[in-house]
This record gives sequence, C-alpha cells and structure tokens, in this order.
Amino acid sequence: MSRTAAALIIGNEILSGKIVDTNTTFLARGLFELGIELRRVVVCPDEIDTISEELSQLRQTHDLVFTSGGVGPTHDDVTIEGVAASFERPVVRSEGVAKMIREYHGDKTTEAHLRMANMPEGAEMIRSSNAPWPTVVIENVFVLPGVPEIFELKFNDLRKRLDDGQEFHSQAVFTLSGEGEIASLLEQIAESFPGVMVGSYVKWKAKDYRTKVTFDGNDPDAVAKAADMLVDELAPDLFVRRE
Repeated sequence: MSRTAAALIIGNEILSGKIVDTNTTFLARGLFELGIELRRVVVCPDEIDTISEELSQLRQTHDLVFTSGGVGPTHDDVTIEGVAASFERPVVRSEGVAKMIREYHGDKTTEAHLRMANMPEGAEMIRSSNAPWPTVVIENVFVLPGVPEIFELKFNDLRKRLDDGQEFHSQAVFTLSGEGEIASLLEQIAESFPGVMVGSYVKWKAKDYRTKVTFDGNDPDAVAKAADMLVDELAPDLFVRRE
C-alpha cells in the first residue's frame, strides 16, 4: 500500500490570485515518482490559527505533509508559528541558523532576517546542498518555502530521504471510444484491481484518439493486468495504442 501525502499551501497571494501556485504541480509529480500518493491539497491564508487547525487535521490523516509558503522575514510570514501551535510547542530561535544568517547578510543583518531562524522547539533541521537555509522538519511535516525555485531545490534534496523504493508503475491505453462508452468497463476494472488507480482523460481535438486511460499502482503486474482487461474488451477498431 502506497504512502499518502497532503499539501498545505499557505498564502493570501494564492487565494487572491496574485500569484499562481506552481508548487502543488511540482510536488504532485515528484511524489508520484517516489510512489507517494498525494491525497489532499489545502490552500489557506496567512493566519496562525487557520494554519494550525488545517495542519493538525492533515498530519493526523496522512503519512506525510508538506507546507509551502510563509517562512520569509515579513510580517505575514507566520507559518512557523502556525506549525508550532499545531504541535503545541513554543517557537525557539536556532542559534546555528541565526549564525548562518549573520554570515550571509553580514552588517546588513536585521531582526527581520533573524526571524527566519525561528522554529518549533524540537524540530529537525535538514541542511541543503543547494539552498542557503536548512529545511525544518517536525515529525511527519516538512516546512518548505513558497518561492518556487527554492521549493523545488529543497524538495529535490529530500528525495533520498523520502524514497523507500515503492515507486509507481504506469501504463496508458489510447482509444477512439468516448468516456461514456467505456465508463462501466472502467468501473469494473477499478473494482477488479483495487490497488490500481484508473483514470480517463478526454482529448477533444486530438486527431488520433478520443480518450486516454491511465493505470497507476505499486504492483506492476496488477497495473499490466488492469490495462490488459481494457484492451481485451475494446473493439479492435477502437484501440489506438498502448504505452
């Protein structure tokens, strides 16, 4: 059975549409490559109580939780406080990180900069080979920045830690059938192979096919057999290709 994950995307700028959230798409693809199923994505404002409430629910119902945003030096960067509240721990300053910040900014270091050395008491700090500051991890929660470039760097640094060898295996079948014509068959396949995720995607203007059906799961044999079941039931003139 695959591990489950949730994402808590934090930021008023996301909710107002000022910034397009690309971190969720990157995270979903990265987790899929590691065989981890992203089950839920929640977007919330920069409010300590809301962050705490949402995170408390997510971390109790998923194996892993990744937060995005709210870890900078400004007044609305309150993710650390929200995470700490969720775990009922005080916020403390890491002198090690504070030293790194002072060395990085030199004489221009401000108290705002040093806020980025604050973290929930007892949190683990994972040093990054590519990003200047460590990643804060507390139990099953990974606290990541909202800036896409840094988010991606930090997630990629976590890949080895997250990889347990249980990758997803995928196959796809392309058909000239519409979704409605194969809906009952896909339901049968899903029921027959509960460990395989079956998805169908219509391409309205594609010249060579109408529906792409995907099969994803940790068991390559089950994935192959689920795809076989669709191919066997399709009329030959409706089958396009299999990948």
